[in-house]
Amino acid sequence: MSVVPAEAVAGTEEGTPDPGAWPEDGPAAPLGPRARLFPALGAVYRAQLSRARVARIPLLFVATFQSVGIMILMRGVVDGGDEARAVVSGASVLVVAFVALNLLAQYFGQLRAGGGLDHYATLPVPPAAVVLGAAGAYASFTVPGTVVTAVTGCLLFQLPMANLWILAAVIPLAGAALAGLGAALGLLAPRPELATLCGQLGMSAALLLGVLPAGRLPAPIGYARDLLPSTYGVEALGRSFDARPDWWAIGADLGVCAAVGVLSLAVAAWAYRRAAVR
Repeated sequence: MSVVPAEAVAGTEEGTPDPGAWPEDGPAAPLGPRARLFPALGAVYRAQLSRARVARIPLLFVATFQSVGIMILMRGVVDGGDEARAVVSGASVLVVAFVALNLLAQYFGQLRAGGGLDHYATLPVPPAAVVLGAAGAYASFTVPGTVVTAVTGCLLFQLPMANLWILAAVIPLAGAALAGLGAALGLLAPRPELATLCGQLGMSAALLLGVLPAGRLPAPIGYARDLLPSTYGVEALGRSFDARPDWWAIGADLGVCAAVGVLSLAVAAWAYRRAAVR
């Protein structure tokens, strides 16, 4: 059994480290600087986009066909007017709810259960960058499906398409609100099965409360509709089909989506920090 000489521990001379000393005797190496929010956000967004592209594109087709099928079924019940605008706008935003709310809740639920949060916790990346990057990647997949659904609905119900450019504001704002909610549900659910259930229930609420015309809903359910973030995206898109759209009302609806998006994403970032330290 070898014995480490005292000189190897104390050093040959005062202030001069000995080459044979233990490596841990030296000063600890300084940690690198923490990544800034926006560069980290871009890196997480690109990584999530490349990972989710293969797995999520088939599900995006399912979401689009589901929304188009609902509009075809409602075509036999709704002739036109305000109800037709409600059906088309609700079915379009439903694509956003399917991906940003349902799939994102499942993703974060599985990430938490499988220990994937431990990987992100070891990186010098702000929690907000992880949440925003994943939410942005999932919300990006909703753009083609939402546009296809809106154009198809306009052709089915003979609605004007001149103001469909409003989708450029509806998709990111409604997507941010729903993605933040989906991420928070996935991170706060104690089990991935519950995260999946919450995502499915949220998407079902967006289906029933968004696609069905508000005038045909009972009053108590109408109050629940006002609490759903996607409702305001539906209202903003529906108002754009009017001959003379009320742009102030559309701006107010989009403002509510933006405010809910900021709040829900902040809650999701807090839930991420809470789940990562456990």
